[in-house]
Amino acid sequence: MDFSSSPRAAELTSAVREFIDTHIAPVEPEIHADIARRRLAGEDPWAVDPRVPELQARAREQGLWNLFLPAGHEGPYAERYGTHGAAGLSNTDYAPVAEEMGRSFLAPLVFNCNAPDTGNMEVLLKYGSEEQKDRWLDPLLDGKIRSAFLMTEPDVASSDASNMAASARIEGDEVVLDGRKWWSTGVGHPDCEVGIFMGVSDPDAHRYLRHSMVLVPMDAPGVRVERMLTAQGVYDEPLGHGEVTLDGVRLPVSNIISGPGRAAEIAQGRLGPGRIHHCMRLIGLSEMALDLACRRASGRVAFGKPIVNLGGNRERLAEARIAIDQARLLVQHAAWKLDTEGQAAVEVSAIKAAVPKMAQHVIDMALQLHGGGGMSDDFPLAGAYATARSLRLADGPDEVHLGVVARALLAPYRDAATTGGTEKTGTTR
Repeated sequence: MDFSSSPRAAELTSAVREFIDTHIAPVEPEIHADIARRRLAGEDPWAVDPRVPELQARAREQGLWNLFLPAGHEGPYAERYGTHGAAGLSNTDYAPVAEEMGRSFLAPLVFNCNAPDTGNMEVLLKYGSEEQKDRWLDPLLDGKIRSAFLMTEPDVASSDASNMAASARIEGDEVVLDGRKWWSTGVGHPDCEVGIFMGVSDPDAHRYLRHSMVLVPMDAPGVRVERMLTAQGVYDEPLGHGEVTLDGVRLPVSNIISGPGRAAEIAQGRLGPGRIHHCMRLIGLSEMALDLACRRASGRVAFGKPIVNLGGNRERLAEARIAIDQARLLVQHAAWKLDTEGQAAVEVSAIKAAVPKMAQHVIDMALQLHGGGGMSDDFPLAGAYATARSLRLADGPDEVHLGVVARALLAPYRDAATTGGTEKTGTTR
């Protein structure tokens, strides 16, 4: 079991770190401040800051573009869009690269490696027709457009996809979409031109064959973005999370990805790597919070001494260091398992349950050390906390993932009970 980075991954990790430190970190606070200023002034806070496409152009020039592209999918896309035509990264190799991106809210967008676009592009890479790739994948990989993922619904418990009420009825050579979605990440971006919609196409089929995924142009008649949602008070511009209504939206059947009834299969193929990417970035976000906490604790004085020497703060910092390192190893193991065996459902569920909770705890500790300042936009900790907390729900809540781990854990005991046998537990009494 080898988690060490390949020479190319190590080179890219170093290059991403240097790019963030040199080009993104100096302007990111100003970009966020300008968004807040425009909102307060009644101007459009969703407009793309001109510094973002400038940073993207510079990243492309340095070959730091579409780094998420998995091994086996590099081909013409890598040559066209900037990985020097070399092999795509394995999940294990991408882990440290994504971790570096996680230190910055803006970096994934600058490198064209942000959610939900990466997941949507991987869906099109793996399941899309040539027509779908030409129309949507090429401009997404080129960074000319953005995308959204329309799955979660406000009126049902969306942690159970079989509850889904939105429909994708097939009528002749058309598919008709009706429903209401929310937490549709990406719809706030002015360049969002396509969404992947999941709806019921055959209510009488097996529960895992009822749904279809459909590519929806966001300007299609009947598609309306009703409102943008805040996550604990944060709008997350310029991407954002919206509530979208689809009312009798008629599209060609060719917009269905991989054919009717394939949505459950596609969702699992999409969400596995996507969950790993979220966890990788959360490791970086936690490192950023711990760095800020150490700086604050070492430089701030209260009651005549640095606050690092007050109230058990040294132990809290040490525990945060240990927790991040433990979580990183768990993520690396899941990535390695996915690379070597092609599937790692239990391991991915384990990190999806563990890493956001770890990040939330570390960020909360850092926020506490910053006192009132930590609650403000003077530091990135309040936004970081909202990100970590929201990811305990996004891509499946904790309870669903813990259920997956528990099912695997208890399977031998269930089988033993069914057969009337006994299993060795490795203990003696």
